Amino acid sequence: MKAFIINKYTKHGLQLADVPTPEVGDNEVLLEIYAASVNLLDKKIKTGEFKLILPYKMPLILGHDVAGVIIQVGKNVKYFKIGDEVYSRPSDFAIGTFAEFISINERDVALKPKNLSMEEAASVPLVALTAWQALVEKANLKKGQKVFIQAGSGGVGTVAIQLAKHLGATVATTASEKSFGMLKDLGADVLIDYKKQDFEAILKDYDVVLNSQDNQTLEKSLTILKPGGKAISISGPPTSDFAKAIGTPWFVKVLLSLLSSGIRRKAKKLGVDYSFLFMKADGKQLREISDLIEQQAIRPVVDKVFPFEQTNEALEYVERGRAKGKVVVKMK
Repeated sequence: MKAFIINKYTKHGLQLADVPTPEVGDNEVLLEIYAASVNLLDKKIKTGEFKLILPYKMPLILGHDVAGVIIQVGKNVKYFKIGDEVYSRPSDFAIGTFAEFISINERDVALKPKNLSMEEAASVPLVALTAWQALVEKANLKKGQKVFIQAGSGGVGTVAIQLAKHLGATVATTASEKSFGMLKDLGADVLIDYKKQDFEAILKDYDVVLNSQDNQTLEKSLTILKPGGKAISISGPPTSDFAKAIGTPWFVKVLLSLLSSGIRRKAKKLGVDYSFLFMKADGKQLREISDLIEQQAIRPVVDKVFPFEQTNEALEYVERGRAKGKVVVKMK
Protein backbone atom coordinates (compact mmCIF):
# COMPACT_ATOMS: atom_id res chain seq x y z
CA MET A 1 0.00 0.00 0.00
CA LYS A 2 1.00 3.64 -0.36
CA ALA A 3 1.80 5.55 2.85
CA PHE A 4 3.50 8.75 3.97
CA ILE A 5 6.41 7.89 6.28
CA ILE A 6 9.43 9.28 8.08
CA ASN A 7 12.66 7.27 8.49
CA LYS A 8 14.02 9.58 11.20
CA TYR A 9 12.91 12.69 13.09
CA THR A 10 12.96 15.56 10.64
CA LYS A 11 11.87 19.13 9.95
CA HIS A 12 11.40 18.20 6.29
CA GLY A 13 8.40 16.61 4.55
CA LEU A 14 7.08 13.06 4.70
CA GLN A 15 8.11 10.47 2.11
CA LEU A 16 5.55 8.67 -0.03
CA ALA A 17 6.51 4.98 0.05
CA ASP A 18 5.25 1.49 -0.76
CA VAL A 19 4.91 -0.44 2.52
CA PRO A 20 3.25 -3.76 3.45
CA THR A 21 -0.49 -3.68 4.15
CA PRO A 22 -0.88 -4.17 7.93
CA GLU A 23 -1.75 -7.59 9.28
CA VAL A 24 -4.94 -7.82 11.32
CA GLY A 25 -4.60 -8.80 14.98
CA ASP A 26 -7.22 -10.92 16.76
CA ASN A 27 -8.84 -7.82 18.32
CA GLU A 28 -8.37 -5.54 15.34
CA VAL A 29 -10.29 -4.33 12.31
CA LEU A 30 -8.65 -3.51 8.98
CA LEU A 31 -9.88 -0.25 7.49
CA GLU A 32 -9.73 0.92 3.93
CA ILE A 33 -9.06 4.58 4.60
CA TYR A 34 -11.31 7.13 2.93
CA ALA A 35 -10.07 10.22 4.78
CA ALA A 36 -7.63 11.26 7.49
CA SER A 37 -7.11 14.58 9.19
CA VAL A 38 -3.95 16.48 10.04
CA ASN A 39 -3.07 17.64 13.55
CA LEU A 40 -0.24 19.69 15.03
CA LEU A 41 0.62 16.50 16.91
CA ASP A 42 1.80 15.04 13.57
CA LYS A 43 4.33 17.86 13.25
CA LYS A 44 5.48 17.48 16.87
CA ILE A 45 6.07 13.75 16.44
CA LYS A 46 7.73 14.27 13.04
CA THR A 47 10.28 16.70 14.50
CA GLY A 48 10.96 14.59 17.62
CA GLU A 49 9.37 17.04 20.06
CA PHE A 50 7.67 14.17 21.93
CA LYS A 51 10.36 11.51 21.56
CA LEU A 52 10.92 11.31 25.34
CA ILE A 53 7.30 10.43 26.07
CA LEU A 54 6.46 8.75 22.74
CA PRO A 55 9.58 6.88 21.57
CA TYR A 56 8.38 5.65 18.17
CA LYS A 57 10.29 3.11 16.10
CA MET A 58 11.23 4.06 12.55
CA PRO A 59 10.13 3.97 9.80
CA LEU A 60 6.88 5.52 11.02
CA ILE A 61 3.60 6.22 9.22
CA LEU A 62 2.12 9.42 10.64
CA GLY A 63 -1.56 10.35 11.04
CA HIS A 64 -3.86 10.26 14.09
CA ASP A 65 -7.43 10.51 12.70
CA VAL A 66 -9.26 8.27 10.29
CA ALA A 67 -12.61 7.49 8.67
CA GLY A 68 -13.12 4.49 6.45
CA VAL A 69 -14.75 1.13 5.79
CA ILE A 70 -13.92 -2.15 7.55
CA ILE A 71 -12.70 -4.76 5.05
CA GLN A 72 -11.47 -7.44 7.49
CA VAL A 73 -12.01 -8.29 11.17
CA GLY A 74 -9.88 -10.24 13.65
CA LYS A 75 -11.27 -13.47 15.13
CA ASN A 76 -12.09 -11.90 18.53
CA VAL A 77 -13.81 -8.78 17.21
CA LYS A 78 -17.32 -8.51 18.68
CA TYR A 79 -18.79 -5.14 17.82
CA PHE A 80 -17.95 -4.54 14.16
CA LYS A 81 -18.36 -6.32 10.86
CA ILE A 82 -17.07 -6.05 7.30
CA GLY A 83 -18.70 -3.11 5.52
CA ASP A 84 -19.15 -0.92 8.64
CA GLU A 85 -18.33 2.76 8.11
CA VAL A 86 -16.27 3.80 11.13
CA TYR A 87 -13.98 6.48 12.49
CA SER A 88 -11.20 6.46 15.05
CA ARG A 89 -8.23 8.04 16.75
CA PRO A 90 -5.90 5.01 16.94
CA SER A 91 -3.91 4.53 20.15
CA ASP A 92 -0.40 5.91 20.51
CA PHE A 93 2.13 3.51 18.96
CA ALA A 94 -0.65 2.25 16.64
CA ILE A 95 -1.05 5.43 14.55
CA GLY A 96 -0.57 5.58 10.78
CA THR A 97 -3.59 7.06 9.02
CA PHE A 98 -1.66 8.76 6.19
CA ALA A 99 -1.96 5.51 4.25
CA GLU A 100 -4.39 3.44 2.20
CA PHE A 101 -5.11 0.94 5.01
CA ILE A 102 -4.75 0.71 8.78
CA SER A 103 -5.44 -2.01 11.36
CA ILE A 104 -6.91 -0.68 14.65
CA ASN A 105 -7.95 -2.30 17.92
CA GLU A 106 -11.76 -2.35 18.02
CA ARG A 107 -11.77 -0.61 21.44
CA ASP A 108 -10.54 2.58 19.67
CA VAL A 109 -13.21 2.49 16.93
CA ALA A 110 -16.77 3.84 16.69
CA LEU A 111 -19.40 3.80 13.96
CA LYS A 112 -19.22 6.94 11.85
CA PRO A 113 -22.02 9.44 12.63
CA LYS A 114 -24.71 8.93 9.99
CA ASN A 115 -25.02 12.63 9.22
CA LEU A 116 -21.34 13.16 8.38
CA SER A 117 -19.34 12.61 5.21
CA MET A 118 -16.10 10.62 5.45
CA GLU A 119 -14.09 13.86 5.30
CA GLU A 120 -16.12 15.46 8.11
CA ALA A 121 -15.91 12.29 10.23
CA ALA A 122 -12.13 12.09 9.82
CA SER A 123 -11.83 15.63 11.21
CA VAL A 124 -13.47 14.73 14.51
CA PRO A 125 -11.76 12.07 16.70
CA LEU A 126 -8.58 13.63 18.08
CA VAL A 127 -9.99 17.12 18.68
CA ALA A 128 -13.36 15.92 20.00
CA LEU A 129 -11.73 13.41 22.37
CA THR A 130 -9.37 16.17 23.55
CA ALA A 131 -12.32 18.49 24.27
CA TRP A 132 -14.27 15.68 25.97
CA GLN A 133 -11.37 14.57 28.18
CA ALA A 134 -10.59 18.17 29.16
CA LEU A 135 -14.11 19.47 29.82
CA VAL A 136 -16.03 16.34 30.89
CA GLU A 137 -13.38 14.10 32.48
CA LYS A 138 -10.88 16.56 33.99
CA ALA A 139 -12.91 19.74 34.52
CA ASN A 140 -16.29 18.09 35.23
CA LEU A 141 -17.77 21.24 33.63
CA LYS A 142 -21.24 22.06 34.93
CA LYS A 143 -24.19 24.16 33.83
CA GLY A 144 -23.71 27.79 34.81
CA GLN A 145 -19.91 27.64 35.02
CA LYS A 146 -17.56 29.82 32.97
CA VAL A 147 -14.86 28.40 30.71
CA PHE A 148 -12.14 30.15 28.71
CA ILE A 149 -11.19 28.22 25.56
CA GLN A 150 -8.14 29.67 23.83
CA ALA A 151 -7.79 29.80 20.04
CA GLY A 152 -11.48 29.21 19.40
CA SER A 153 -11.15 28.90 15.62
CA GLY A 154 -8.64 26.02 15.81
CA GLY A 155 -9.47 22.32 15.59
CA VAL A 156 -9.88 21.75 19.34
CA GLY A 157 -11.43 25.17 19.92
CA THR A 158 -14.30 24.77 17.45
CA VAL A 159 -15.39 21.48 19.08
CA ALA A 160 -14.69 22.55 22.69
CA ILE A 161 -16.88 25.65 22.34
CA GLN A 162 -19.82 23.54 21.15
CA LEU A 163 -19.31 20.90 23.84
CA ALA A 164 -19.07 23.54 26.59
CA LYS A 165 -22.30 25.16 25.36
CA HIS A 166 -24.00 21.76 25.30
CA LEU A 167 -22.93 21.32 28.94
CA GLY A 168 -24.52 24.69 29.80
CA ALA A 169 -21.39 26.78 30.37
CA THR A 170 -20.64 30.39 29.46
CA VAL A 171 -17.80 30.36 26.93
CA ALA A 172 -15.09 32.96 26.33
CA THR A 173 -12.57 32.54 23.55
CA THR A 174 -9.76 34.29 21.68
CA ALA A 175 -9.50 34.60 17.90
CA SER A 176 -8.97 37.19 15.19
CA GLU A 177 -11.96 39.40 14.51
CA LYS A 178 -12.64 37.79 11.13
CA SER A 179 -13.54 34.53 12.93
CA PHE A 180 -16.03 36.14 15.33
CA GLY A 181 -19.11 35.38 13.21
CA MET A 182 -18.29 31.68 12.95
CA LEU A 183 -17.47 31.40 16.68
CA LYS A 184 -20.66 33.18 17.74
CA ASP A 185 -22.53 30.71 15.54
CA LEU A 186 -20.80 27.83 17.37
CA GLY A 187 -21.95 29.26 20.71
CA ALA A 188 -19.14 31.50 22.03
CA ASP A 189 -20.47 34.18 24.41
CA VAL A 190 -17.39 36.37 24.95
CA LEU A 191 -15.14 37.01 21.94
CA ILE A 192 -11.69 38.55 22.44
CA ASP A 193 -9.55 39.77 19.55
CA TYR A 194 -6.10 38.49 20.52
CA LYS A 195 -4.45 41.04 18.20
CA LYS A 196 -5.95 44.04 20.01
CA GLN A 197 -7.09 42.90 23.47
CA ASP A 198 -5.55 41.28 26.53
CA PHE A 199 -7.85 38.50 27.75
CA GLU A 200 -6.43 38.71 31.28
CA ALA A 201 -7.70 42.31 31.55
CA ILE A 202 -11.23 41.31 30.46
CA LEU A 203 -11.94 37.93 32.07
CA LYS A 204 -12.17 37.14 35.79
CA ASP A 205 -13.59 34.50 38.14
CA TYR A 206 -13.57 31.72 35.55
CA ASP A 207 -14.01 28.09 36.60
CA VAL A 208 -11.98 26.45 33.82
CA VAL A 209 -9.28 27.38 31.29
CA LEU A 210 -8.44 25.14 28.33
CA ASN A 211 -4.92 26.25 27.37
CA SER A 212 -3.51 25.45 23.94
CA GLN A 213 -0.94 28.22 23.69
CA ASP A 214 2.53 28.97 25.06
CA ASN A 215 3.68 29.12 28.69
CA GLN A 216 3.34 32.90 28.87
CA THR A 217 -0.34 32.66 27.90
CA LEU A 218 -0.79 29.82 30.38
CA GLU A 219 0.63 31.94 33.21
CA LYS A 220 -1.76 34.79 32.36
CA SER A 221 -4.63 32.28 32.22
CA LEU A 222 -4.05 31.23 35.84
CA THR A 223 -4.87 34.78 36.95
CA ILE A 224 -8.40 34.77 35.50
CA LEU A 225 -9.45 31.67 37.47
CA LYS A 226 -11.46 31.85 40.66
CA PRO A 227 -9.94 30.09 43.72
CA GLY A 228 -10.24 26.33 43.14
CA GLY A 229 -10.50 26.84 39.37
CA LYS A 230 -8.82 24.48 36.93
CA ALA A 231 -6.28 25.20 34.20
CA ILE A 232 -5.98 22.28 31.79
CA SER A 233 -3.23 22.56 29.20
CA ILE A 234 -2.95 20.51 26.03
CA SER A 235 0.28 22.23 24.97
CA GLY A 236 2.35 21.65 28.09
CA PRO A 237 4.33 21.71 30.17
CA PRO A 238 3.74 18.01 30.95
CA THR A 239 3.81 16.97 34.62
CA SER A 240 5.22 14.02 36.56
CA ASP A 241 1.61 12.86 37.15
CA PHE A 242 1.23 12.54 33.39
CA ALA A 243 4.57 10.70 33.14
CA LYS A 244 3.41 8.30 35.86
CA ALA A 245 0.09 7.68 34.09
CA ILE A 246 1.78 6.63 30.84
CA GLY A 247 4.52 4.63 32.58
CA THR A 248 7.64 6.52 31.47
CA PRO A 249 11.08 5.78 32.98
CA TRP A 250 11.97 7.49 36.30
CA PHE A 251 14.30 10.05 34.69
CA VAL A 252 11.47 11.29 32.42
CA LYS A 253 9.26 11.78 35.51
CA VAL A 254 12.02 13.82 37.14
CA LEU A 255 12.56 15.88 33.98
CA LEU A 256 8.85 16.63 33.51
CA SER A 257 8.53 17.51 37.19
CA LEU A 258 11.30 20.08 36.72
CA LEU A 259 9.80 21.41 33.49
CA SER A 260 6.40 22.00 35.10
CA SER A 261 7.61 23.13 38.53
CA GLY A 262 7.32 26.86 37.74
CA ILE A 263 3.73 26.73 36.53
CA ARG A 264 2.67 24.36 39.33
CA ARG A 265 4.20 26.74 41.89
CA LYS A 266 2.33 29.73 40.41
CA ALA A 267 -0.94 27.78 40.34
CA LYS A 268 -0.54 26.76 43.99
CA LYS A 269 0.17 30.36 45.02
CA LEU A 270 -3.06 31.47 43.31
CA GLY A 271 -5.07 28.60 44.84
CA VAL A 272 -5.90 27.03 41.46
CA ASP A 273 -5.23 23.62 39.92
CA TYR A 274 -2.91 22.96 36.97
CA SER A 275 -2.91 19.74 34.95
CA PHE A 276 -1.57 18.61 31.58
CA LEU A 277 -3.74 16.61 29.18
CA PHE A 278 -2.41 14.37 26.45
CA MET A 279 -5.56 12.88 24.99
CA LYS A 280 -5.96 9.13 24.72
CA ALA A 281 -7.81 6.95 22.22
CA ASP A 282 -11.24 5.86 23.48
CA GLY A 283 -13.92 4.28 21.28
CA LYS A 284 -16.56 4.45 24.06
CA GLN A 285 -16.16 8.23 24.40
CA LEU A 286 -16.18 8.52 20.62
CA ARG A 287 -19.58 6.78 20.57
CA GLU A 288 -20.91 9.41 23.02
CA ILE A 289 -19.50 12.13 20.76
CA SER A 290 -21.22 10.46 17.78
CA ASP A 291 -24.55 10.76 19.62
CA LEU A 292 -23.99 14.50 20.13
CA ILE A 293 -23.09 14.90 16.44
CA GLU A 294 -26.21 13.03 15.32
CA GLN A 295 -28.28 15.23 17.69
CA GLN A 296 -26.56 18.22 16.00
CA ALA A 297 -25.20 19.50 19.34
CA ILE A 298 -21.73 19.36 17.73
CA ARG A 299 -20.83 19.85 14.10
CA PRO A 300 -17.35 19.56 12.64
CA VAL A 301 -15.68 22.56 11.05
CA VAL A 302 -13.51 21.62 8.05
CA ASP A 303 -11.30 24.34 6.61
CA LYS A 304 -9.77 22.54 3.63
CA VAL A 305 -9.59 19.09 2.01
CA PHE A 306 -6.37 18.00 0.25
CA PRO A 307 -5.95 14.94 -2.01
CA PHE A 308 -3.81 12.13 -0.54
CA GLU A 309 -0.87 12.99 -2.83
CA GLN A 310 -0.73 16.45 -1.22
CA THR A 311 -0.41 15.24 2.40
CA ASN A 312 2.81 17.28 2.82
CA GLU A 313 1.03 20.42 1.65
CA ALA A 314 -1.78 19.70 4.13
CA LEU A 315 0.75 19.36 6.94
CA GLU A 316 2.46 22.61 5.94
CA TYR A 317 -0.91 24.39 5.89
CA VAL A 318 -1.65 23.23 9.45
CA GLU A 319 1.84 24.19 10.64
CA ARG A 320 1.24 27.77 9.47
CA GLY A 321 -1.46 28.01 12.15
CA ARG A 322 -4.11 29.75 10.07
CA ALA A 323 -6.61 26.91 9.60
CA LYS A 324 -10.19 27.52 10.74
CA GLY A 325 -11.21 24.17 12.15
CA LYS A 326 -9.64 21.04 10.66
CA VAL A 327 -7.63 20.13 7.59
CA VAL A 328 -8.41 16.79 5.95
CA VAL A 329 -6.62 14.49 3.51
CA LYS A 330 -8.92 12.52 1.17
CA MET A 331 -7.86 9.06 0.00
CA LYS A 332 -11.07 7.96 -1.76
